[in-house]
Amino acid sequence: MEHVADLDQTERDARSTLATTLLGPLSERGVVGVATTFVDNSGVARVKSVPLERLPHLAAWGVGSSVSFDRFRFDDWIVGAGEGREAVGDLRMMPDVRRVVPLAAQPGWAWAPADRYAQDGSPHPQCGRLLLSSLVSALQASGITMKAAVEIEWVVSSAPGDDLVPGVSGPAYGMARLVDASDYSRDVLTALAESGVTVEQFHPEYAPGQLELSVAPEDPVSAADTSVLVRTVIAGVGARHGLRTSFSPKVAVPGVGNGGHVHVSLWRDGTNLMAGGAAEHFGLSPDGEAFAAGVLTHLPALMAVGAPGVTSYLRHLPSHWAGTYACWGLENREAAVRMVTGSPGASSSAANIEVKCFDLHANPYLVFAGLIAAGLAGLSSSSRLPDPVDVDPAVLSADELEARGVRLLPRTVTDAADAFEADPVVTSAFGSDLSASILALRRSEAQLFDGVSDEDVAASTRWQR
Repeated sequence: MEHVADLDQTERDARSTLATTLLGPLSERGVVGVATTFVDNSGVARVKSVPLERLPHLAAWGVGSSVSFDRFRFDDWIVGAGEGREAVGDLRMMPDVRRVVPLAAQPGWAWAPADRYAQDGSPHPQCGRLLLSSLVSALQASGITMKAAVEIEWVVSSAPGDDLVPGVSGPAYGMARLVDASDYSRDVLTALAESGVTVEQFHPEYAPGQLELSVAPEDPVSAADTSVLVRTVIAGVGARHGLRTSFSPKVAVPGVGNGGHVHVSLWRDGTNLMAGGAAEHFGLSPDGEAFAAGVLTHLPALMAVGAPGVTSYLRHLPSHWAGTYACWGLENREAAVRMVTGSPGASSSAANIEVKCFDLHANPYLVFAGLIAAGLAGLSSSSRLPDPVDVDPAVLSADELEARGVRLLPRTVTDAADAFEADPVVTSAFGSDLSASILALRRSEAQLFDGVSDEDVAASTRWQR
C-alpha cells in the first residue's frame, strides 16, 4: 500500500515503549482492559481486547484477526468468493497507541483504533484505516491538507429487546425534548469531554427520540477515529440509562432516518481553499472547486461506500434532506453536496462542503478515502462544478433536471454497486481485493433482502453498529 511502510522491529519497539508509558496513567484512571477495533467493509466495528498489562505486547505485535472479516455481512454471514479460503490466514490488529482513550461510559475500559497488517508486518490491502492514511499522504504531496468531521445522528429507545419506543419525548428541535433528556444528554456531553472529544453542537433532531451532535474538524484519519469513538460513547451512556441506541439510516418506516453527513475543507499554508475564491462559486478557490467537482462526479460510485446497505436507500427519499440528487448548492439541504460558507467574517475558517447522502452504517475510513480519491481526480483534471441548484431538485421537471445536468443518485444498493464497479477512479484507489469485497457484500445484502418488506428491512438493521 503506497505511503504505508511495513512494520519493522524499530517501529515495534517504539510502539511498545509508548504503550509502556501509558500503563501508569491508565491504571490511575481505573482501566483494566483495552479494546481495539477496526471497522469492517459492512460498517461494523469489530473488537479484540487485552488486559491492561498486555498493552505493550499488543502495541508491538498486535492481536490475531481472521481475514474472513473482510467478507462479513452486517448479520455476520461470511460472503465467500467461492474458493473456500475464508477460514485460511490470519492478520494482526495493531492499535494506534497514540489514540488510546479511557472510556468514561464504560468504567475500567480504554479504547484504541486498529490498523490491520499481515503477520510479516506488511499492510493489509483491505484495511480501510491504512488506505485512508495512504490517500491522506497523496493529498499532502500536492501541498493540501484536509479537515473533516462526521455529524452523528441517533435514536434512543426505551423498549426491551429489539422493539422501538422513543426513549425521549418532545417535538423536533424542541426544548421540551432536551428537558426530557436532560440527565442523559448531560452524561453524553460529559463522557465525550472526558474522552477528549470536542463537541461543537448538540440538539434534538427531527424524528421521534432522535438527537444529533457535531464535533470539531480534524485530519481525516482522526475524524474517522472520532466517529467510531463518539458512537461507542453514546451507546455506552445509553446502556447506563437503560436506553438502546440506533444509528440506522432508517430506524422505522415511515419516518426520518439517521444521516452521517460529512464535512470537509481543504487547506494550503493555513489558507482555507473553500473560501476567498470566485463569487459565482460562493468563495471556492479553483482547487476547492476542482476537489468538490471530483466528489460530485464520482458520488454515484461512492454511494456503495457511504450508503452501504439496503436500509440506506429507505432513507434516500426526495424532499427528506437526504441529498438524493447529484447536485450542489449554497446551503441547499436537498443537494447531495451543500456549500457551507459560515457567517460573514468567519468564512475563512468555517467554509466547507457537506456531503449529505451518506449514513452511519458506512465505514468512515472508506468514506473519507473515497472522497479523497474522487477529489484528487478532480484536482488532477482541474474539474469545474456545474451551475449550483438553489431549489429542492424534486420540484423541477424532468426536462429542467436534464437541462441542468442534475440526476438522481443510485436508488438501490445494487445500483450503487454497479456504479462503483464502473468507476475506475474509485476502484483503482481502493485496489482489486477491497473493491471485490465491497461489491460482494453489497450484492449479497441486496439478495438477502430481495422481496422483504421495508418494515422488516428496517427492523433487521435497526441495531447494527
